[in-house]
Amino acid sequence: MISDNRPLAVFDLDNTLAATAHRQRFLERKPKDWEGFFAAASDDPPLEEGVALCREAAGECEVVYLTGRPERCRRSTLEWLAAYGLPEGDVHMRRNRDFRPARVTKVEILRRLAADRTVRMLVDDDVAVCDAAEEAGFRVVRARWAEPSEALREAQEKEGRT
Repeated sequence: MISDNRPLAVFDLDNTLAATAHRQRFLERKPKDWEGFFAAASDDPPLEEGVALCREAAGECEVVYLTGRPERCRRSTLEWLAAYGLPEGDVHMRRNRDFRPARVTKVEILRRLAADRTVRMLVDDDVAVCDAAEEAGFRVVRARWAEPSEALREAQEKEGRT
């Protein structure tokens, strides 16, 4: 996608735009079923509050997606975004073997984006990511419209998986 000069609105996917509750069961098993968890992402229903905010932001901003999903999920992620009519935008994903906490990887990418463009806002559900982004000077909209998941929080922060 060709960039323009509008500010960036950066959106997380899981529990911000996509409801993940139906696939939490894969993270509650021992051992966790990561393949099942990510394969089921194609069936995520959209979270209307997040989708509406994303579409609204696209009126003034270039939308960018920033997810902790691994790169191997790119095709299904792009298909999901298109299926629900979300605005086109670059999708930044975790490298396949990068297991650092989401608060580290996401702020790193935000800083890289901010080197060339104004980042108007980050919309994310992860409290640790939101806190780290605010600490780094970014405006954050905390996505509180999905059911919080301890399994997902642990996957993001302790295991660096999403």
